[in-house]
Amino acid sequence: MLFDPASHERLTDAPWDESRVRAAIREIVADAETAFDEEALWPGHPRDEVAEPLKGLYLGASGMIWALTQLQRSDLAELSRDWSPVAVSLCDRYRAEPDEWHEPIPSLWFGEAGVLLVAHGLAPAAWQEERLLAAVRSNTENPTREVSWGSPGTMLAAQELHARTGDERWAEAWRESARWLWDEWREDLWEQVIRDRMSHYLGPAHGFAGNVLVLARGDLLDDERRAELERRAVDVLAKYAEREDGLAQWVPTLEPPGAPQPRRTQWCHGAPGMVTSLASIAPRDDPLTELLVAGGELTWRAGPLAKGAGLCHGTAGNGYAFLKLFGRTGDELWLDRARAFGMHALEQVERERRKDGRGRYTLFTGDIGAALYLKSCIAAEPAFPTLDSW
Repeated sequence: MLFDPASHERLTDAPWDESRVRAAIREIVADAETAFDEEALWPGHPRDEVAEPLKGLYLGASGMIWALTQLQRSDLAELSRDWSPVAVSLCDRYRAEPDEWHEPIPSLWFGEAGVLLVAHGLAPAAWQEERLLAAVRSNTENPTREVSWGSPGTMLAAQELHARTGDERWAEAWRESARWLWDEWREDLWEQVIRDRMSHYLGPAHGFAGNVLVLARGDLLDDERRAELERRAVDVLAKYAEREDGLAQWVPTLEPPGAPQPRRTQWCHGAPGMVTSLASIAPRDDPLTELLVAGGELTWRAGPLAKGAGLCHGTAGNGYAFLKLFGRTGDELWLDRARAFGMHALEQVERERRKDGRGRYTLFTGDIGAALYLKSCIAAEPAFPTLDSW
């Protein structure tokens, strides 16, 4: 099969209820603020295998603070404190005690760039810009060649600082990384070297789809290269699609897994992430639209993820594929499906909290990521957190 039924759940029968959704967002925010500790930050969750306070975006305090402020700015929550001083303090805390590594790394999601970017968004200072620019430049030729650790992630940081400041240094730093990344795109897919293992990933977190999204985002790529980017990306997407009965799926990597694994259908690996990342390119390409719709149908047929409600490998992350298809096609069916997944994600958060007696406090795997997805469902806004919007 193109997906593993055992990895998914039967969709809830609960209809979309915006008042219930807004109440759930407020509850998630209130719980997150209560769980915070000035020294220990947010407690790690057993399923995240985190044994120390983290400062970064993906699993750490910077991601939590960024999400909380996004919900406040959307008038979906009232925060009990100003989180700016904490966000700024994390910059030096990260340098003193880097997350999971023995020295600081420039990564957007797991390293210094993300911490600095969040702090700058709340309390901008020149020293943050200098450190962030140094991180972007030092990461230009990162051999991972993907968003999580590599230059595509820090290119997002450069693009955001260019938008905030208008300083051309950021545009040039972006272009320097883009030139190198483009030159490294020698075959269909980029080669990733992650922890000394070579792979060719298709999905957004570690490979092709994320790189294409970053290169296509905004207006820093010239028109000629953008046209070539779209042509090559569409060819690759079609080449590696597995088609069956109006559905489409993509493998995580070209390399076989070391041990048998269930077929993954989640944002980081499989159809949901491919659709979410590439639905904005070549908007008038009808065969591409048909292929993306087939990926959306696969995501719908599979159903909500049993792993939980989160963004990276949960129901909320999968639901963004529907929001993206609504944005591309204008078909209300996809918005209805996105909101159905939203109600299911809400119920998963409530169920897990009853079971664990506590929340899960991370941006990409936890409750706050699900709250951001619910925000997107309310606004019918197809913008995936940190990749499409800051």
